[in-house]
Order: sequence, then structure tokens, then C-alpha cells
Amino acid sequence: MAKPRQKVIITCAVTGAIHTPSMSPHLPVTADEIAQAAIGAAEAGAAVLHLHARDPQTGKPSQDPALFKPFLERIKGATDAIVNITTGGSPHMTVEERMKPAVAFKPELCSLNMGSMNFGLFPMLGRFTEFRHDWEREHLENSRSLVFRNTYQDIETILRLGDANGTRFEFECYDISHLYNLAHFVDRGLVKSPPFIQSVFGILGGIGPHPEDLMHMKRTADRLFGDEYEWSILGAGRAQMPLATIGAAMGSNVRVGLEDSLWIGPGRMAQSNREQVERIRTILEALNLEIATPEEARAKLGLKGKDQVAF
Repeated sequence: MAKPRQKVIITCAVTGAIHTPSMSPHLPVTADEIAQAAIGAAEAGAAVLHLHARDPQTGKPSQDPALFKPFLERIKGATDAIVNITTGGSPHMTVEERMKPAVAFKPELCSLNMGSMNFGLFPMLGRFTEFRHDWEREHLENSRSLVFRNTYQDIETILRLGDANGTRFEFECYDISHLYNLAHFVDRGLVKSPPFIQSVFGILGGIGPHPEDLMHMKRTADRLFGDEYEWSILGAGRAQMPLATIGAAMGSNVRVGLEDSLWIGPGRMAQSNREQVERIRTILEALNLEIATPEEARAKLGLKGKDQVAF
């Protein structure tokens, strides 16, 4: 069974590297926009802020530490939220590129993708046809032949770097095999217990967004990890709120944010990350679930504290 918990950790993934600026005027791009969006999400109840950076002129995803630094410092100064820096970056990047900000800033938490996979973004070309920047269409079209690389050596390298810096991980599991990969690293002693497992549903190339897929992931995680894991649910696109609700009712933490979905309801774009956090908080409280503060989330996840980071 997933590890018992009294309060739900809300993660907000503020901008990501999947959606492009032409898809929504509300997608944060500049450091100022990312900082404002993250602070708003924290004020609404997000204990964890999952962060990517973008080129401020084109909105293209970037792992340049110089683009992270301004919003990291501002977020740290304005909130007590846990900063979670991506090591996934973009599927189009090399592993060396993806690791740069985590190495530079030594955060409390980083994301870590738990296996190589096809990562199909091209179906979005059927919904979005007009783009302001040349890279946007290429970003989607090129995913037809894209393999998002996360080899065992890549994962081990990131784990060892994180351990040296006192950084723990949000393990992003897009399929059943990724849970087995995680169990492999737990068995080798390279992952500290309890692992924080983010089950990801609805990306083409990974497990689907059906409630039965969620149940299959949970049953497998329970079998592999018993009650020695923290569980969280991430549903892509229209699956965001329904799967988070199902997961929370079963004992999971939840993740929302414009990285995962641009929408707040059928045919209606979310105006902000804050709006999505407020929506999931309303749902959680209607289920009589309490929301974890950043300090409560730190205790649950065994994190080193915001005074131990390098920003």
C-alpha cells in the first residue's frame, strides 16, 4: 500500500518543455513570468514548485543556469516552497545539458525520468496550427522520431550527483517498466527510502490516462515498494484533474500546472498556474483532505531544507 499520509502535497509544474508559447498566452516564458507564476502557485497552496527555464525571446526550453538563477532567487526570497529543478529538461536535449542547473544550484529536490521512451508530442499539431516561432512546429514534428534518452548509466550518474549534493528526487515513472527500474536502483542502495514516485499518465509513448492504468501503476508500486514510498499523480491534458482526484481519494499526492495541461475545463484555458492549484485544492478539501505546508512536505520527503541550496 502507498505510505499512509495525513496531508496532501500539491506540486505545481509551472512551465515545462512540452507546450510552446503560441499555444497559450498564459504560459510563463520570461524569468519574471516564471517567478510570478510560481509565487502565485505557492500562495494558493503548492508546497513544491517544479521548474524549467525558457529563452525569454523565443520561449524555447533551455537548461542554461543563467536563465534559472533570477527566478530561483526570487522564488526563494518570496516563499517557503520546495524548489524542484528538472533534470528532464526537454526530450530534445543531451543528458549533459539537462543536468547543468541541478549541479549548479544543488536544490532540495530534482525530477528524474526513470527510463528511455518514445515521447510523442506531434498529435498537438492537430490542435495547434499557427506558431510565432520556427522552433515550435519543429519541436512537435521532430517528436515523431524522438527517443527520450534515460539510460541506466544516465540515471545512475544523476543519482550520484544528487546524493553528493544532498538532493533528493521526484522519480517520474511514465510506464510500468519505470517502476521496475526504480526498484532496481532501490535494491542497489542508490535510492534512499521512501522514494517520491510521480506516476505520469497520458503522454504518447507512456502509459495511458485511463483510471485502470492508474490502478495498474498503483498495484505494481504497492507490490514493489510496499508502504515505503510517497506517491503522486500527474495526468496530462484533460486527464489532469480527473486522475488527480482519483489518486488523491486513494491516498496520493497530486501535481498540476501549465507544464502538464493548458486547460482548466472543457474548452477553457487556465489563466494561470494559481488557478489550477486553487481548483485542485478545492477538490481535495471537498474530499476532506488537508493540504501539506512546505515544511510538512519537507518532513515527508526527507529534504535537506531551503538553507542548504546554492541559490
